[in-house]
Formats: sequence, C-alpha cells, structure tokens
Amino acid sequence: MEAVSGRIDLSRRLLRLQKALKEPWGRQVPLLLAILVLVLLWDLLTSRLRLLPLPYFPAPGEILFELWRDRSLLGLSIVHSLRLLGLGYLAGTLAGLGTGILMGWFRQGEYWLQPVLRFMGPIPAPAWIPLAMVLFPNSFSASIFLLALSAWFPVTILTWSGVAGVNRSYLEVARTLGAGGWVLLWKVAIPAALPSIFVGLFMGLGLSFATLVVAEMLGVKAGLGWYVQWAQGWAEYDKVYGALLIMALLFSTLLTVIFRFRDRFLAWQRGLIRW
Repeated sequence: MEAVSGRIDLSRRLLRLQKALKEPWGRQVPLLLAILVLVLLWDLLTSRLRLLPLPYFPAPGEILFELWRDRSLLGLSIVHSLRLLGLGYLAGTLAGLGTGILMGWFRQGEYWLQPVLRFMGPIPAPAWIPLAMVLFPNSFSASIFLLALSAWFPVTILTWSGVAGVNRSYLEVARTLGAGGWVLLWKVAIPAALPSIFVGLFMGLGLSFATLVVAEMLGVKAGLGWYVQWAQGWAEYDKVYGALLIMALLFSTLLTVIFRFRDRFLAWQRGLIRW
C-alpha cells in the first residue's frame, strides 16, 4: 500500500514539474541548466585542473571579481556605449526607413536609390573608417556615422521589400473605400510591411552592435569597446571576458525591448508571426 501511494505521489510531482516546464519561465530552465554546466566545466578546466593556459582563460570567479572591482569604470563605459549606439542606431534606422519607403512605394525612388544601395550596402562599415575620419570633425561623430551605416542597409532592404511586397488586394480594397495617395501608404502599406521592417530592425541592431566595438577603437576615450582594448593591452583577460559578458547581456536586453515593441505594434497579426 505504501509503495502504491509513493508511486502516486511521485507521479503527481512529475506532472507538476512537467506543467511548470511548459510555463514561460519554465522553458528557460533547460537553458539555464546548460549554462550552469558550462560554467562549472570552465571552472574545472581553469581553476581546478589548470588545463587551459593562463592568463588567456581566467576562472569564472576571477571574472566576477573583476566585474565587481571595476564596476564604476564599467558603468561609465556602458553609459558611453549606449549613448553612441543609441545615436548611431537611431540615425541609421530613420535613414533606412525613409530610403526603404521611397524605394518600395515610388518607382522613381527605386530607380535612383537602388544603385546607391548596391554600391554602399555590401561594403562593411569598418571599411569606411579612413573616409569617416576625414569627413567628420571628431572620432565621436565618425563613430556615429559608422553605426548608422551598419543599421541603414538591413533596415532599408527589409523596408523596401515589405512595402513593395504588400498584398495588392489590400490596396484595392482600400481604394474602393475611398483611400488614396498618402492614406494608402500610411494606413495600408506601412502597417502591412511592419513584420518585414522589424526583421530589418533586429538585423540593424546586431550589425550596429558589432560595429560598436570597432567604432570605439577609433580614439573614443570611453565605452565597452575601448574598455576591451584597454584591458587587452594590459593582458587582463579577466576584464576582457567580463566586458564581453556585459556586451552579451546588453545586446540581449536591447533585443528583448525591440521584441516588446514588435508584440505591441503587431498585436493584430499575433497568430501569423512565428518569430
């Protein structure tokens, strides 16, 4: 009898665990466990067995210690990086939205702007560093230009694709209801293109963040990219890994914010979006 009741109790616990894992927070449990295993393995290979060469592979505890000890400088670096990233990404996004709408909605816009896109788009933003240093008065404005250029290309491409690919039946129905001109663009074409536009925003953020590290090595005296270069110069790799960890968390947070905006603006397409 006790064995039967014990099995029933175990079954109930397993059902509760299975139900908890289906919750939004429960879905993160396997990922968190995998991260914990990797951290423990890293600690074993570094501080315990010393199989990974020092100082290139510091122990997790040393990284956390340096994060705490350098918290004031890291906090200042985060503020500077966010300011630079925010200005560059905002400028590139606005320029990309404008360029993409012109190309997707107006034939003349596509005719004149497509060659510019074909010429400038494939060139990586860091390749423009020599020209940026000549055209702009200081390294800060040159860095903003590089970040804006990184975001501009994917936002333009995806906005252009989204606006040009709007279902024609939407436009025809709107015309029969009396809509025309700018009303069709702002009330029909752009809302229908929002899923594609948000993909461009995600890609633009990723490219801008990758360019941020390079841009902060142009002579900017603060920021996470500058911090990484400074720490590497002193062979303090625990600080380098700490800054990289902060970058990953920062990028993940910014992506989450954009996802929240996407969910808000695309609530009417909730059942159609799979990403």
